[in-house]
Amino acid sequence: MLKLNPQTVKKLKRFSKIKRGYYSFLILAGLLVTVSIGELLVNNRALVVGYEGTWYFPIYTEFHPGTDFGLDYHYETNYRELQASFSARKSDNFVIMPLVPYSPYENHAPTGIYKPEPPDAQLKHYLGTDTTSRDILARLFYGTRIALLFSIAFMVSVYLIGITIGCAMGYFGGMFDLIFQRLIEIWSNVPFLYMVIIVFSVIPSTFSIPIRIAILLTVMVLFSWTSMTYYMRTETYKEKARDYTAAAKIIGASHTRIIFHHILPNVISTLVTFMPFTIVAAISSITALDFLGFGLPPPTPSLGELLKQGTANLRTAPWIVTSAFVTLVVLLTLVTFIGEAVRESFDPKKFTVYK
Repeated sequence: MLKLNPQTVKKLKRFSKIKRGYYSFLILAGLLVTVSIGELLVNNRALVVGYEGTWYFPIYTEFHPGTDFGLDYHYETNYRELQASFSARKSDNFVIMPLVPYSPYENHAPTGIYKPEPPDAQLKHYLGTDTTSRDILARLFYGTRIALLFSIAFMVSVYLIGITIGCAMGYFGGMFDLIFQRLIEIWSNVPFLYMVIIVFSVIPSTFSIPIRIAILLTVMVLFSWTSMTYYMRTETYKEKARDYTAAAKIIGASHTRIIFHHILPNVISTLVTFMPFTIVAAISSITALDFLGFGLPPPTPSLGELLKQGTANLRTAPWIVTSAFVTLVVLLTLVTFIGEAVRESFDPKKFTVYK
C-alpha cells in the first residue's frame, strides 16, 4: 500500500478543508473521467445495434457497412437514419445512440446548406452548429479532452526537463551551473511565436494529425522548461546546504540517492504548487495558438478554433463564441482554484511556528 509521509497527509487534509479548491478538484477529476469515455457519450456511432437477433457494438469496433443491416450501400452505416428506420417500421430491431449522436468531424446540414444553426433540441444540436454544420457540443467536448491531455503531457515534459537540469545545476554548481545559466539565458531570448510559425510553415501537410500535435507539443516544451529550471536550481542550492545533505555525504550516499531520496522529497511543495498553474499556462497557450491559426492542425476540435469562428460570426451566430468562451472560463477557473488551494495548503511558511 502507498504510505504517505505524515507531513504530506497533513497538507492533503488542509487541502480538503479549502472547499473552493477541493470541490474544483472533484469537478475537474469527474470531467477527466467523463471525457476519457467520451465515445460513449458523444459519437455518431451507435452504442448497441440489435439486428435480426444479433447484437453489434460499433463504438470500439471496425465500421459496419450499411449492407450489414439490410441497407443498400457499402460505406459506413448512418446509425441515426438506421434508428429512425427501425422506429418507423416498429420492428424488433433497435439502435441505442449516445446522448449526443454526432461526431466532432461530421457535417450535418438537414437543409443541404453548410451554415451555423442555432441550438435545436429536436435535432439534438444542444449548442447549435458551427459555420460548416458541425455540432458545437461535440467539438467542445473533444476539444476539452484534447486541451486537458495536451496540458498534462506538457506539464509532465516540462517538469522532467526542468527538474533534471535544475537539480543538476543546483547540486553540482561551479562551472557546470555557470555554463547552463548562460545557455538558458540565450535560449530564453529566442522568440517562441516566431519559432512556432517557422516550424509549422515547413511541416509537410502529408504528416498525420497525431504527428503534428506531437511536434507542436515538442516546440512548446522546448521553450517553456527554463522557468522551472530556475526554481529547482534555487531549491536544490538551499537544500544542499542543510545538515542532512552533509550527513548523507559523510555516510557515503551517492549523488543519485541524495538527490532523489533527500533533496527532491523536501522540495515537493514547490513542484506541486506550480502544477496547476503550468496546466493553466498550457491551456491558455494552445487556445491562443489555435485562435491565431498556428495550433492544432485542422480539423482537430479545439477551443481556440471555435473562438476564432465565433468572433468572425459574432452577430450572425453568437452561440458559437458564447459556448467556447464559457467552456474556457469554467475550465481555467477550476484549475486556478485548485492551484490556489494547493499553494495555500502546501505553503510551509503559513503553517510553521518558530519558537
